[in-house]
Amino acid sequence: MANTNKVDNSIYEAYGDKWYTADDDPVALLRAENKVKTPWILERITESSKILDVGCGAGFLTNELAQAKHDVTGVDLSGDSLEVAKRFDKTRSVKYQIADAYNLPFEDGSFDVVCALDFLEHVEDPARAIAEFSRVLKPGGQFFFHTFSRNPLSWFVIIKLVEWLIPKTAKNMHVLKLFIKPKELEAYCSKASMKVEEMTGIKPVFSSIPITKLFSGRVPPQMRFELTRSLALSYMGMAAKTH
Repeated sequence: MANTNKVDNSIYEAYGDKWYTADDDPVALLRAENKVKTPWILERITESSKILDVGCGAGFLTNELAQAKHDVTGVDLSGDSLEVAKRFDKTRSVKYQIADAYNLPFEDGSFDVVCALDFLEHVEDPARAIAEFSRVLKPGGQFFFHTFSRNPLSWFVIIKLVEWLIPKTAKNMHVLKLFIKPKELEAYCSKASMKVEEMTGIKPVFSSIPITKLFSGRVPPQMRFELTRSLALSYMGMAAKTH
């Protein structure tokens, strides 16, 4: 189970429109999972807000937030991904820019909401990133996150099982050492003057996968995810900035 390799974030530079079209790549799982994550977040943003989406990739969440009439900025280190995000922004309102999550180019307290989904498990120092998110967040603002818990089960399901079922999975897309236990994430938030108020797990609905498609190397379009009380694998949550 041990994995001392470094996560390979360069793979996202080559995706292009595959972000939205590929079914033989784990990005298809991300699209399916996003159908559960986005409504959960939108339900908790109660008024029109100024939102920063960090590590936005090709804009799965960012563009949905803009369609919900929010003032949205999306940042990522992958210029190629940002270009895709712009093409799929139906509102043409999202402000996309290249930026480093450790050194965000925004003033203190610039945003009502900060989102970082499928991002924290891709950085070596998540505590530092979370502190920077808190800096640009207004007091009382909301921080939404999604990541993976670190344990033998998550290694098997999220890394090995995905590699077996989707052979085109890039090497070191995820590495176990960067997964974050929920209690660790709570501690990072607390140190950054944020209190985690809610967390929920997310799990695949295996019955939504036709048996004939299970070993096809592709993610069937009908595959879906659902919320669960277990935080053992994939989980998301919301923290509020206390001061």
